[in-house]
Amino acid sequence: MRRFSSILMSIAVSAAALGLTATDASAQAAYDTTLYSALSWRMIGPYRGGRSVAAAGVVSDPMVYYFGGTGGGVWKTVDAGMTWQPISDETDMAGSIGAIAVAPSDANVVYVGTGSPPRRGPRLCSRAGAHLRPQ
Repeated sequence: MRRFSSILMSIAVSAAALGLTATDASAQAAYDTTLYSALSWRMIGPYRGGRSVAAAGVVSDPMVYYFGGTGGGVWKTVDAGMTWQPISDETDMAGSIGAIAVAPSDANVVYVGTGSPPRRGPRLCSRAGAHLRPQ
């Protein structure tokens, strides 16, 4: 602990000797802010956070994708991810979504598997399945 204190003191003395402070104005504007003035923030996904382990796209339409959240629910985008809509709210699908696939024979059929692989260790998770016909 004593060694740590002496190292910390050395850093503080060195910073003071160089004239560095926490509110140094040169550190606040290290880049030209006009470079970013035309940029704006936008929402790029659902209004929920969380982990997702299942995603699929429609081969014949590069703008359509689906994802399943481990917190539950299947979401669809028709504009390459600019907006997402929940499509499983009207179903009796429970729990997390661990697998999702679009039927190769019909892009209007989406196969969904519930359950998800655990983040830690090889424990088993229960799985069930469903298929959706998004409108």
